[in-house]
Amino acid sequence: MKPLSAHRPAKAATIRDVAAAAGVSAMTVSRVVNKEATVRPGTRDRVLAAIERLNYSPNLAARILTGAQQIRIGLLFTNPSTNYLSALLVGGLDMASQLNVQMIVQKCQPDNHAIAVARQMIASGIDGLMLPSPLCDSAALIAAIIGEGIPALAIGSGTPSPDLLAVSIDEFAAARTMMRHILSLGHRRIGFVVGNPDHSESRRRLDGYRAALREAGVGVEDALVAQGQFTYRSGLDAAEVLLDLADRPSAIFASNDDMAAAIVSVAHRKLLNIPGDLTVCGFDDTTLATAIWPELTTIRQPIAEMARAGVELLSAEIRSRRAGNAFAAPHLVLGHDLVRRQSEGTWSDRHEGDAPRKA
Repeated sequence: MKPLSAHRPAKAATIRDVAAAAGVSAMTVSRVVNKEATVRPGTRDRVLAAIERLNYSPNLAARILTGAQQIRIGLLFTNPSTNYLSALLVGGLDMASQLNVQMIVQKCQPDNHAIAVARQMIASGIDGLMLPSPLCDSAALIAAIIGEGIPALAIGSGTPSPDLLAVSIDEFAAARTMMRHILSLGHRRIGFVVGNPDHSESRRRLDGYRAALREAGVGVEDALVAQGQFTYRSGLDAAEVLLDLADRPSAIFASNDDMAAAIVSVAHRKLLNIPGDLTVCGFDDTTLATAIWPELTTIRQPIAEMARAGVELLSAEIRSRRAGNAFAAPHLVLGHDLVRRQSEGTWSDRHEGDAPRKA
């Protein structure tokens, strides 16, 4: 009679068995199983050979166990626009779920508070941080994070730090695109509402506004530039300033949709028809752009796509660091689009054929 042990099925190979046979760590086996590109070809071949030799069959439970070092990404934010933040979260969380990445969102205030919150998150085991504007432009915050030895990614910075991964659009080109369009409608007296001065993209959009005017041979008037903060409330204040001018603008371009929506509200209160009396254009193409009447002509900034790309880039760097490989920090620039809707009109429509004036 055969011993009982002879009837026992052979013990299934574990990920640790494969790791020992290939002379690598269990985490490296996990990376090969998950087809991550950070594994060197020679190492990958050894692991695949061990998997075949031992008849190793990975399953979800094994992957979860070996992936105990799940990637954890923190998103710090202080942006006052809930519409922008909503789009950012939709994109970021969508990609995080696809990559099995845990994403932790934390609100903070700029400067020292942001540094304290970042350090608390790093102490809790965060592997990397995503910094939307204006946090991604804070030299003190960036220095603190880099000093802690973890990677970080800037989203939407007009001038991203070379120490960070970055995803953005060309803010200057986007604002110039909008201004060229407004000028093509015949407008020459065009107001502009600047965003928060602490945001680098605010300066780039203002530069794009001015460049397009100069390109068209139109003088730049300081009186036509009003300061905003990227908030609806600041848009109300800016609209009052611009629409109370003795020679008010025939068009206003706001640095985001929140402020553009506020301008529409003030114009309605002043019994101005949009677009009959005033063209209003925004920036971002958030849900607010189509939630008001008339719907806004705006620049579509792919906020959700930027967040998706950011999660993917940051996850790739974290995996690369775990594998001991170098990872060049790229600056990914996505495209923008001009979206035309009902808030725009030509200058000749409201001036019955008079020649456009030059400021």
